[in-house]
Amino acid sequence: MSQRTKSRIPGTTQLRARAAFLALGLGASAVLGAGAAVAADTRASAVALPATAAASVQQQAVAQAKAAAQSKNKATAKKAAAKPAAKKAASWVDPVKKYKLSASFAQAGNLWSSTHSGQDFAVASGTQVVAAHGGTVVKAGGNGAGDGPAYGNAVVIKHGNGTYSQYAHLSRVDVKAGQVVKTGQRIALSGNTGNSSGPHLHFEIRTTANYGTAVDPVAFLRSKGLSI
Repeated sequence: MSQRTKSRIPGTTQLRARAAFLALGLGASAVLGAGAAVAADTRASAVALPATAAASVQQQAVAQAKAAAQSKNKATAKKAAAKPAAKKAASWVDPVKKYKLSASFAQAGNLWSSTHSGQDFAVASGTQVVAAHGGTVVKAGGNGAGDGPAYGNAVVIKHGNGTYSQYAHLSRVDVKAGQVVKTGQRIALSGNTGNSSGPHLHFEIRTTANYGTAVDPVAFLRSKGLSI
């Protein structure tokens, strides 16, 4: 009986050894397979991470560019809002500066044949006289530019909508008939010529180029926004 036992033990030991060897081989294969899988995942992550980072950087750059554009637009809008609006050119202007109003329109007196036909602006002789509004010179020269010696040297300018302006008692005339002038352009120098009691500018607004069609020049200029 002891001999049979001895004869079985070596066989059993060999079978167990083979089984152990096979198990070891299967375990090694499993371990190697798992290692390969982990390595593959690591490589995949190593490849995927840079792509994800690049996308993140690109998105961040786009966001920053958008924010910069919005900031620039806001700055531009703020600057435009802060910038004062361009001043509109005056439609009508005073014919002289630094004046005092003297004889007024329709004022009675022995200096005129009936009543005063315009507004007098008291200024020193040689004061610059400008066109109250742009237009075309239709009269210029002595003898009231054709309206009579009482006006002395004079100028009449035709404007739009049937309106004319007249400037009289001038010491010098700087324009001629047919000349186009702009608003505020110098046309003469004030004086004391004609029927005048002292240096001043006689100014009229007329509905024609000729004497006898004058309207209140102060009311007219005030209607154009001037504070006479």
